[in-house]
Formats: sequence, C-alpha cells, structure tokens
Amino acid sequence: MTVDVDVVVIGGGAAGMVAALRAARGGRSVALFEKSTQHGCNTQVSSGSLAAAGTRWQRAAGIEDSPQQQADDIVRESGDESTRPLVEALCAVAPAYLDWLNDDLGHTLELGGDMRRHGMSVPRLHTDPARSGGMALVRTLRSAIAAEDRVAFVDGTPGIGLIYETDRVAGAVVLQNGERTEVRSHAVVLASDGFAANADLVAQHIPEAVDDVFQGVSTSTGDALAWATDLGAATRCMTSFLGSGMVVPGYATRVNPSLPFRGALLVGRDGRRFVDEHEHGYSSLATVLRTLPGRRAVLVWDDVLHGPSLQSELMRESESAGAFRQYADAAALCAALGLDADAFTETVGGFVGWDEVTGVRRSLSAPYWAAPLTSGILATQGGLDVDTTGRVLRADGSWIEGLYAAGGTAAGISGPSSRGYSSGNGLLHALGLGWIVGNHLATTR
Repeated sequence: MTVDVDVVVIGGGAAGMVAALRAARGGRSVALFEKSTQHGCNTQVSSGSLAAAGTRWQRAAGIEDSPQQQADDIVRESGDESTRPLVEALCAVAPAYLDWLNDDLGHTLELGGDMRRHGMSVPRLHTDPARSGGMALVRTLRSAIAAEDRVAFVDGTPGIGLIYETDRVAGAVVLQNGERTEVRSHAVVLASDGFAANADLVAQHIPEAVDDVFQGVSTSTGDALAWATDLGAATRCMTSFLGSGMVVPGYATRVNPSLPFRGALLVGRDGRRFVDEHEHGYSSLATVLRTLPGRRAVLVWDDVLHGPSLQSELMRESESAGAFRQYADAAALCAALGLDADAFTETVGGFVGWDEVTGVRRSLSAPYWAAPLTSGILATQGGLDVDTTGRVLRADGSWIEGLYAAGGTAAGISGPSSRGYSSGNGLLHALGLGWIVGNHLATTR
C-alpha cells in the first residue's frame, strides 16, 4: 500500500508534534506516525519546564535576559563551542513558541522564579502554574493535533525505514496493523526519541551508564539513527546523555532538583558531605554519584524546604510512592539509612546551606526529611548531525535532500558527556527544532 503526503513525521513527542503543527500552518498535509502513545515519549516523563530567555514573563518579573545570554550560558556549561550556531538558533525562537503555547494553544505558563538551576545566570525556566510535568505539555500538543485537519496522527504505527531514490529521501516506510506501508512525501522529519532503551547502543556509546537506573521510555530504541546513517548521515556526541543524580533507588522516581540549590545537604553513605551542592546540575551530579560506593548518596532537607519542594510533579510522584521519609532526629535518620551517626551528626551540625532563590544562608533543623539517591539515565543526547534548519548532514557538510531530524534523533546541545547538560536543554532542543523545521517546511517545497 502507498500513501502520498507533503510531510512525514516519525515520532509523536513534542518535537514531532510541533513540527507537524507548524508545517500544517503553511498548508502542508502531514502524516505523523507514533510508535506507541501507551508507552509514551520522553517529553511526558520530563518536568515539562521550558527554558527561554527574553520572554514577557521575565520582563514582567523585572528580569533582564536575552537569547544570546542564554546561549552563552549553555555553551559555557557544555564546553562545546561547535554547537553555538544551533544553540543560538534554538534560543532565538524559544520566546516565540512560548507565546504560541500560551496564547494559541491555551497552555498557560508562568516563570518559575524559584526554579534556579546550576549554570543559569538568571531564572528562565517556565512552567504551567500547577507544575504538572511534561504530560500536561503532551496533552496540550495532542489536543492541537486533533484539531488540525491537515495532520493525521497515526498511533501504534512504528517507522521501519526510509524511501531513498533519485538522490533524495522520498518518504518513509511504516508498519501499520502489521502491514508494510510506503508513505511518499516531499520531506521526512525523524523526531523519535533517542536510544536510551537500547541496551546494545548504550553499552557501545555510553558504557558508564549501563548500570544506571533507566528513567526514560521503552520506545526510545534509536531505530531512526540506522536508517539515516545507512544513507551517509553523520552523527555527533554519541557519548552524551541526560543523567540524573536525583533518582531514588528502589522507586525509580526523582526528587525535586531544586532542593540542593535551596539549602539541602548531600552526604555519602559514610555520613559525610562529598560535594558542593551548588556545583552540579542534576545530570552532572550523576557523574559524581557513579564514583561513590554502591553509587549511593543521601539528600537531607527540613520542613522549611519541604513545602516548596512539593510544587514539583516529580516530587509529588515520589511522595505518593513513599520514596522519602521524615525522621525525628539525626539518630533516627542514620539508623534507617545506614549512615555513620557520628560523622553525619558532625556534618549536619556544621552545615550552613544557601538558598539561591532567597539568598538566605541557614542550618537545617530537625525533624529531617531524607531520600537515598543513585544515578540514572533519562535520555541520550547524541544523534544525527543537523544544521540550523534541522536538515540532516553528511560528514562532508552536505545535507541529505528531503531529510530532517529533531527531538532525540538529532544530536543535542549539551556537549560530549552528561556533565554539560543544562536544565531545560532537552525541551529547548525538542520544541526549538520542531518549531524551526516545521516553519521551514511550511514555506518551502
């Protein structure tokens, strides 16, 4: 069976849906194929926080920021100057798609002034007021897709290959109801998730994460990478991934990543502080946890920090799962979590935390809240090399006619390792490339 459309999109996460909606805005007919909405996409297991600079929400809060300042912060953290053109392109469009989400799609946003993160010179994470997580963003985009007559969203239909003829990509092959179907098009957008659920590819490219707790979705198997590389596509940063040092072992939930920046204490199993809590983002922190005995640490906070921490959907999920508990005093905490009581008592007694939001320095006071932590992997950051319009590139810098990439299929902007990830980079990259690719396809043939 053969179908003809203007644009084929493989992958129904944030990148794919934004690309489809923007291409349809220009009158293009779009077929969007999703492997499985039941198993989900990485967007829906994210925090849903959108990093953008120079927005109207920042201006209303009196915060001076700009896309260039954001790009400089990201490149400084990643240490990868080669990504600057793409980073600058993504930062430049972020304010526009935040306005679109809020005003056109009804996804109400606010500036998370309390969501300070390592490496951000000013607050620039935007979120829905209920802090509902990435699923709220996915619901917004799916509702917009359902209302768009020019987009056909086909669920349970994985892509299985590309159609390449006359020196260009001329469509894709999908598996629909067990039947191989060719869908011919002027352009194909590969917007599936990365390869974090593919054990062989993880072992090949990022062996340090093989024993990490997997926090992504099972559909992120990296299938589209092979289709493109078979056509000569170049890849970048295949060793890069989004890790997390905020994973609670045994529960596979995460605690609020703002806690270390609000004054919480990190200790090893010996009860001693092992790192400056402000020195690492949550992805970079995972690299430190991998060096600790058993890859284990404990995060400790108190009642002053606990209430605000529950504003995060991640934290509410952990609370529901019973992933953290309250302890009357240091002795009870150490007995329950197996910490050296003398060392911990000395450590917590001498600890003065610093809240990056309020600028207040204070000691923790009993009763304490605590959660054991380990290292996790959420998503890969390596993928196909693309230019600033999302076109897939060969090693010689030429591009493969008719082929675009976004989301987890395209190389990210966090440099060659998990250390360079800045909070919000994943959705900045996904929505930004989806926006850029979709707008490009809306105006070109």
